Amino acid sequence: MDFVGEKIANRLGGKNFDPSKKSYKFMKIKSAKAELKLKYPDAKIIDLGVGEPDIQADSKVVDVLCNEAGKIENRWYADNGIQEFKDAAAKYLKRVYGICNVDPNNEIMHGIGSKPILAMIPLCFINSGDVILTTVPGYPVIANHTRYLGGEVYNLPLYKENNYYPDFSNIPDDILKRAKLLYINYPNNPTGQVATREFYEEVIDFAKRNDIFVISDASYSALTFDDYKPLSFLSVDGAKEVGAEVYSLSKAFNMTGWRLAFIVGNKRFIDLYADVKSTIDSGQFIAIQKAGICALNNVDITHNNCERYSRRHDLLVCALREVGFDVTKPKATFYCYAPIPKGTKCGKIFTNAEDASSYILENAFISTVPWDDAGAFLRFSVTFEAKDYEEEKKIVDEVKERLLKLELVF
Repeated sequence: MDFVGEKIANRLGGKNFDPSKKSYKFMKIKSAKAELKLKYPDAKIIDLGVGEPDIQADSKVVDVLCNEAGKIENRWYADNGIQEFKDAAAKYLKRVYGICNVDPNNEIMHGIGSKPILAMIPLCFINSGDVILTTVPGYPVIANHTRYLGGEVYNLPLYKENNYYPDFSNIPDDILKRAKLLYINYPNNPTGQVATREFYEEVIDFAKRNDIFVISDASYSALTFDDYKPLSFLSVDGAKEVGAEVYSLSKAFNMTGWRLAFIVGNKRFIDLYADVKSTIDSGQFIAIQKAGICALNNVDITHNNCERYSRRHDLLVCALREVGFDVTKPKATFYCYAPIPKGTKCGKIFTNAEDASSYILENAFISTVPWDDAGAFLRFSVTFEAKDYEEEKKIVDEVKERLLKLELVF
């Protein structure tokens, strides 16, 4: 008798649960890189797959954490967050996105990173048989937790032909009748596509007509380039009545491991989320929230990130085009999304993105992230480690030379 296996919940596969068969995409990539390093210990892997900032949090933010961490008044449970953080978040939304109608007392709630926030949202809405609509490729957290609760997931593919926007026109009536949530993520991971005001207006109209609540994941919303300015879903009329938006300090402020985020929505929703949250965690360490306040008050940190990522995108897009990839510079995020090659001149045929990604890793020592949800694409990230422009250029030139040696066919 398998003492543990006989008790495993059906949502995880019951006694047939096998984590090796459900390996998270990025865990597979990490494992493949580790195996490659063991096989070729002197090989230098160029990591264009990592999805987190390449530099640490700003020294001003670190200093606040150091100063606040030892204060006796910060030792308590934070519960649903300190008011000062909510106030700073509201001011940040006004400064960066022009959102003026947010009440920091009742319409903002912090979270221990955006991932836990997204994981808790289905608990607020989903009963067995309910449906969520979610864009793919994308971040799977809301979808996974919906399935845990006995709900169903209806995927909205982000096809290149539709400019990486979801198509709401072909959703079956039965799905629409049971759907409670729509998850969107713009600027988008992995496609790099950005939202327009017209798109958000379409989302709001769709939500109202079909009585569906919208969750907008704005984790990358501040990382914009060139002529595109940060745009919030909540800045569009009617959005707060039909949805909520999640903001993360991880990407914009290089605070990935600090685990700090916040969600914004109308009071009715925030009350609901806060009730669920209070039974799951006791809030982020107050000193970290105070460091987060420092970050939100220093948007120049984000501006510097945008300059660095934009510069690297210029280099990488030029290099990938010279290799043969059909790719354009994104207007936001640190991701560059490209259709896979057909194969190589030596006769190798790529059947999907995972096949292409594995081949490039094993033969060029370049790590990418494969996506096969709506066509076969590779995601290249510009968060590789480099201390200045000269090193950035050197790394990108090396990427180009390694890829050219593969003799890829497009």
